Amino acid sequence: MARSPLLALSLGEPAGIGPELALKAWLARKEEKLPAFAVLGCATLLREQAKAMGLPVPIKTSTYEQAASQFETALPVIPLSAPMTNNPGTLEPDNAPAIIEAIEEGTRAVWQGKADALVTCPIQKSNLYAAGFSHPGHTEFLGALAKELHGEAATPVMLLAGPDLRTIPLTVHIPLADVPKALTTERIKEVARIAHKDLKTRFGISSPRIVVAGLNPHAGEAGTMGKEDDAILAPAIAQLQQEGLAIRGPLPADTLFHARARKSYDVVLAAYHDQALIPVKTLAFDETVNVTLGLPFVRTSPDHGTALDIAGKAIANPQSLICAIRLAGQLSS
Repeated sequence: MARSPLLALSLGEPAGIGPELALKAWLARKEEKLPAFAVLGCATLLREQAKAMGLPVPIKTSTYEQAASQFETALPVIPLSAPMTNNPGTLEPDNAPAIIEAIEEGTRAVWQGKADALVTCPIQKSNLYAAGFSHPGHTEFLGALAKELHGEAATPVMLLAGPDLRTIPLTVHIPLADVPKALTTERIKEVARIAHKDLKTRFGISSPRIVVAGLNPHAGEAGTMGKEDDAILAPAIAQLQQEGLAIRGPLPADTLFHARARKSYDVVLAAYHDQALIPVKTLAFDETVNVTLGLPFVRTSPDHGTALDIAGKAIANPQSLICAIRLAGQLSS
């Protein structure tokens, strides 16, 4: 008999707003028509935070088999072997093993068919490095886990999906000075192919329209403001067009994001992190979702960080996590 739909939600950094967001998302489950999700974390921590913040959320230790049926009346929690300390706003190095375990367990659960998709609350990478975490971020870690489970290398691609705009940074967590060296023709082609494939198979867009933002002002203006757009971006785009992709560019980034321009494409490939994230967060900060393309499973996440400064104060806005949960359910179905 087929099981009921279920998402796995890793709690992220427990000193941040992840626990509060999970509690508030459960409270909004009916109004927002959310699919069932199970938290991978610590039931005691969630009970303590719910009580401290006055959030009427029943917490129930659960299993993947029980979670979907329990979701209507309680927030199901899949326990971890490593402990989590409840200290909002203060990073605890001893929490690192549990944070990592939650991501690993959620990935395995989806891969093994116990859950349909993985939703991740924000992590504080600086708190994980002492525990042996060697990845630049969540996305790269999931790529390594995918290779471990799938047996083949995965190229994770960060997509920021808002109600009116989707963007992909071709280079992510590197200094701006290193972007021109990292922005290769092969990288552009690889990301564009992944975006094309996943927008078709997961988002249901039959012929994805892709545009590429220029690296330099005015997309280099025929080489007078930088050579990279003509030497690196344009050849990649020409080759992808020959493969049949609906892709164009490089185009000046300063005219790509207004309302009329957004009607002409389905996704923008941006040259660097801020070029991709600033417009999508400006348009819909509370509704934008981080989606990882290129993986053999669905993963979504809020588009913000751990917000340690407001953790435990019951003022965090859960809307981005709610949108991430909803989108994970849509993509996995």
